Amino acid sequence: MKQALLPAGWVKPRGYANGVAARGTQVYIAGQIGWDENARFTSQEFGMQAVQALRNIVAVLAAAGGRPEHLVRLTWYVVDKREYLASLKEIGAAFRELIGDYDIAMSAVQVVALVEDEAKVEIEATAVIPDDARLSAS
Repeated sequence: MKQALLPAGWVKPRGYANGVAARGTQVYIAGQIGWDENARFTSQEFGMQAVQALRNIVAVLAAAGGRPEHLVRLTWYVVDKREYLASLKEIGAAFRELIGDYDIAMSAVQVVALVEDEAKVEIEATAVIPDDARLSAS
């Protein structure tokens, strides 16, 4: 179970949570980029790479017995802030489909480059799978 944190008197943020409290098994997902399961890029477009990175996060989380609603933190590393902002509508639609909720602490940082030259975005994730969810999955 997770709970979004909103200090008294603060305006509710749109598209993320200021903080999240959760209890259970912690899962740390390495930075995922926009390539497929065969480590091949299928698109050079920022939006499509971001969508693939989110799919990769969901797949790694599933391998731990988790689901998207268990995500508590995402850190986005983007090579071009303008491409990120121009792709928000596409990313938002995919986010709602793949992840579902925005009760996730998120940060986005523009970086000079990523290790994989073709990568335009890399997303790290942290999830907390409630103990009762892991018991029911086994």
